Amino acid sequence: MIMILAASALAISSTFLWSNHPPKPSVEQINQSTLDILILSEQILWRVKTERSTDSVEQSLSALSMNSLVSGLTNDRSRKTFWINIYNAWYQILATREHMKRPEIFTKQMIPIAGKFFSLDDIEHGILRKYRSKYSLGYLPQLFPSKTIKQLAVSEIDFRIHFALNCGARSCPPIAFYTYHDIDQQLETATTSFLRSETEIDTKNKRVRVSKILQWFKGDFNGTSGIRTILSTYLPGDFHDYLISYKDYNWDAQLANFREAEK
Repeated sequence: MIMILAASALAISSTFLWSNHPPKPSVEQINQSTLDILILSEQILWRVKTERSTDSVEQSLSALSMNSLVSGLTNDRSRKTFWINIYNAWYQILATREHMKRPEIFTKQMIPIAGKFFSLDDIEHGILRKYRSKYSLGYLPQLFPSKTIKQLAVSEIDFRIHFALNCGARSCPPIAFYTYHDIDQQLETATTSFLRSETEIDTKNKRVRVSKILQWFKGDFNGTSGIRTILSTYLPGDFHDYLISYKDYNWDAQLANFREAEK
């Protein structure tokens, strides 16, 4: 029996999607400089999603000093919140305003933050994956990460970020709006949403087919045994003795998934 879990990714994550109201600051107590920086990341994503101009927010983000960015993003929670929002906003800006395609959309440094230009790959593999190689299944570090990337990178890799980043493909989860106060719960929701919508389970033959993302970054998930543990944690059932295979990735553009999730 082959089963695709029917729980809708859109239904699971809709709690965290913004409407036509601008984001409000987190209620959790954080210092003002951190709050100001995080609000900029929230505002640019909110403006993208509501089809408003991002020019003023882009200018504010570019005008930040590197010292203020490093000192403002003081822990992994703030770094993940900021950079996931920036990635999700800028993927869509590059795809829709700049009409960029793969692979250039990921590699070209066109994102102005704190006086420097970053690429989507810089954000994903340099900062959010703690300068891990893009091509080593998650097992090897980048050979020569820049000083800036080292300063901004998270201290520990969180495998859940793979389910939070919107790469504009149909296999990606709906875009959630990430906030400092709720990010852990939001990452849990994104992970559950993605795995339930992307996993095919054959209970009779004890086989499970999962997204190609888990193969591309297998080391981030602690290898095949780690993937089995993750599936057993987030899906109903125990998959520790299941054979795992990987589905082809669907790169069909799905840039409107945020707005469709609100309908």
